[in-house]
Amino acid sequence: MKRWCRKLKSFWRRNKVVIASVFLLMVINGTGYGQDGVAGINEANQKVRSYFDAGTELMYAVGAILGLIGAVKVYQKWNAGDPDTGKVAAAWFGSCVFLVVVATVIKSFFGV
Repeated sequence: MKRWCRKLKSFWRRNKVVIASVFLLMVINGTGYGQDGVAGINEANQKVRSYFDAGTELMYAVGAILGLIGAVKVYQKWNAGDPDTGKVAAAWFGSCVFLVVVATVIKSFFGV
């Protein structure tokens, strides 16, 4: 370890100017390509807005599927005579309403 450290120190002493100038050129070259990022942010904004309609339609479809599954579950419990049929129906119905309301609110909130 000590020998490696000595070699590194001697290399640094001999090539200090070369290493510093290479580092400086890399920094200057890297900042020349830097941009403010507004174009990327605008592009991301447009892409996300283009997916909103598909996302809300997907949420509506998931809500419909959950409604069908919930209706079958509630029907099975009702026919079996379970006393907690009302709670199960409220839970399934609430989840479907929540998905539809969230999709509509997100769509209107962001003005898409």
